[in-house]
Amino acid sequence: MKIYHDVVGTLANSQRSTSGMANMMAPYYRLLAARAAADPAAVADFFVASQLQVRPGVADTQAVLARELSSGTEEGSRLFRQATTLNRDIERARIEDARLAQMIASPEINALRADLKVRLDNLGFQQAETVAALSAYPQYRVVAPGKLDLAELQQVLRADEAYLKMLVVGDAVYAMLIDNKGAQLWRSDLSAAQLDAAVDSVRSTISIVENGRRVTYPFDAATARSLYSKLFGPVADRLPTIANIIFEPDGAMLRLPINLLITSDAGLAAYEAKLDDPEADAFDMRGIAWLGRTTRPSTAVSALSFRNARQAAPSNAANQYFGLGQNQPVGPTLPSLGTRAAAGGVDDSCHWDPIQWNRPISADELNTARSAMGDRAAALLTGGAFTDTAVKARADLDDYRIIHFATHGLVTAPRPSCPARPALVTSFGDSDSDGLLTFQEIYDLKIDADLVILSACDTAGAASVSATREAGVASGGGNALDGLVRAFIGAGGRSVIASHWPAPDDFDATKRLIGGLFAARQGESVADALWATQMRLMDEKQTSHPYYWAGFAIIGDGGQALLHGGTATAAAPKKGKADGRAAR
Repeated sequence: MKIYHDVVGTLANSQRSTSGMANMMAPYYRLLAARAAADPAAVADFFVASQLQVRPGVADTQAVLARELSSGTEEGSRLFRQATTLNRDIERARIEDARLAQMIASPEINALRADLKVRLDNLGFQQAETVAALSAYPQYRVVAPGKLDLAELQQVLRADEAYLKMLVVGDAVYAMLIDNKGAQLWRSDLSAAQLDAAVDSVRSTISIVENGRRVTYPFDAATARSLYSKLFGPVADRLPTIANIIFEPDGAMLRLPINLLITSDAGLAAYEAKLDDPEADAFDMRGIAWLGRTTRPSTAVSALSFRNARQAAPSNAANQYFGLGQNQPVGPTLPSLGTRAAAGGVDDSCHWDPIQWNRPISADELNTARSAMGDRAAALLTGGAFTDTAVKARADLDDYRIIHFATHGLVTAPRPSCPARPALVTSFGDSDSDGLLTFQEIYDLKIDADLVILSACDTAGAASVSATREAGVASGGGNALDGLVRAFIGAGGRSVIASHWPAPDDFDATKRLIGGLFAARQGESVADALWATQMRLMDEKQTSHPYYWAGFAIIGDGGQALLHGGTATAAAPKKGKADGRAAR
């Protein structure tokens, strides 16, 4: 325990992670969890250590974004390069001091170590000044290492909310529930393999592709109920009583929103009976005790990022809303890309099929949102004008508080041999356009948005289990969360709303969900606004299946206000389309 504690302390103080060290760290987590019930210090130590356990996908994304930042020409990039150089100098000096400490003491050795101490003090001072200056840049906050002590997180939690954190190490699944007064740590009754199987089972009844067609099946309520009980058993009775839950997922839960987990047996027997009755509507799930019925969940990519989002100053943008989407189709072939793809490290075999551009998302939800803003300053960029080059060239992106993309997200690679490059589909523009706004390009945008809305395919989760595995992503999911969402936060967004699966068109579900957000009262939180519109769909027969209401997640601080300066009136939703769900 002491050896582990010292190692973790050293890594935390030097702002380094334990990426790739999960197996070596596993005994420490097991020991701490065993002591947690009787030793509050063990809970605090677990919280610190868990933040150093960086997923490989996160490490890869941060490395790409760090290279992007380092290659820039602006002041933030210069400071980042300076901080990197100082880090290396400090590490070299520490290694040299450790080498000298192993030698027999002498006046000469003592003098060398004294000089090194002075040098380390000077380097540390320079580094502190550089990091302080860098903290003003959102791009740096996304790639910066760091951790919070348990008390530091508790200080920013409000009385009506709690932080629910997961950690998957090997086959062990741990969870913590933290509020502003205390913390609880436990090891789940599920193994990581069992968690994967349960999530796969639930996801397969929500949105999967079969024979080239996306289908939805009667929901696997029994597994959703069992998953909740086994994953969150020690706090299962408490979670539904918490108004706001900030959820930091790990493992398979990266691709499943917790609002669709079932907290009690209420309504389950009646629903299960429908599955055996060919005359009953197995998609009618009214009366089920969803976690999302009583609590408003949001998602955090890390405790540090949540704290930063909560403490960030509100946007200074003069205008309220900017909507982008409904790309221009390309027909049977892509426009000639010339050397554009090669410049991005993508060869001819790694281009996406034209079908990705030939199924544009309607701009209806953008028009609904703009209309709902009333007399607030709002703008749209759609059709042929919505190109990647046009978006990158705009100098006014930081003039909008809310930026809304209604377009497809590509989160896996076209083929297993291709690099993963999460991106949003756009129209094709001039000769420099490839019809994609990649996460590196998003990261370089300059925005000042309180909220970014991504009502696109799978921007927060796996496209589907099979599609993800076919693309060579063995872990399944998390790519977009580690790419697109982090990129928008790095570009200057405080919070992001993203989808766990392709947004549904049936019954105008997505249009009503997103449009309903703008019916929020002045000062009402993003979490409250999304919860209110989800509840309306949840309580209607046609849209009570989680496919329609559960897919969108808030990443960041759901407690921030959605609208400022007046009350919006949402346009009345149109009647739904014919039922497009799959047969049993």
